[in-house]
Amino acid sequence: MAEKPRSAHLFADVLARVHAACGALATEDGWPAGIDLSRIVVEPPRDAAHGDMATNAAMVFAKEAKAKPRDLAEKIAEKLRHNSLIASVDIAGPGFINLTLKPAAWLDALRTVLRENASYGQSASSAGEKVNVEYVSANPTGPMHVGHCRGAVFGDALASLLTFAGHDVTREYYINDAGAQVDVLALSAFLRYREALGEDIGEIPEGLYPGDYLRPVGQALAAEHGDRLLGKPEASWLAPVRGTAISMMMAMIKDDLAALNIKH
Repeated sequence: MAEKPRSAHLFADVLARVHAACGALATEDGWPAGIDLSRIVVEPPRDAAHGDMATNAAMVFAKEAKAKPRDLAEKIAEKLRHNSLIASVDIAGPGFINLTLKPAAWLDALRTVLRENASYGQSASSAGEKVNVEYVSANPTGPMHVGHCRGAVFGDALASLLTFAGHDVTREYYINDAGAQVDVLALSAFLRYREALGEDIGEIPEGLYPGDYLRPVGQALAAEHGDRLLGKPEASWLAPVRGTAISMMMAMIKDDLAALNIKH
């Protein structure tokens, strides 16, 4: 009867077996004490034709083993070839080790998925570990575009997966509400304010934001201030106009994110 994986995660299980192989070689061949096994990576190979997983173990421990990486890879491979999960082990390039798993390994993983159902993938190993995920962070100078939408979906999915895996996740939207861009926003909104008061503003000057999405901002400013801002020096109205414009842009962005069921 085949030995079952010791972990619900195949990559973690194979990594543990690579650790065991290197630990055994360290003892047998007299490597220096205290080798750092965390330097070992097990990941999908760049080319799927090379197998299911690949590891850099021989590359990172060649110095400790006082061996060429490829020679050390052969020793590690020999240890892994006797493993119940692994069907074949191949050496590539200067010493990368490519692994192909037995079908039974995948079947055991599928049984685990079916058994654990919606809880599959949860882990206590990351419990409480803090992670900050910043995503979207669109500048508050206009509506979101499709690129922001892609980042919103990807970032929120990543944050949810990290939360599911046990991390303490903070979801951050960085609001860049300073600098020249928001001053340009204020100047553009003030132009729409004048338009809302009945002025024919003509063509939007180059360098300002021309979008119709600023018309509601101008109307809101007109409703709040009447014509009291007209004829005043820029320094007196720039800050309040900027504040209103940023607030309304962020409200529009939040509405778009809410339509995606995304909340920071």
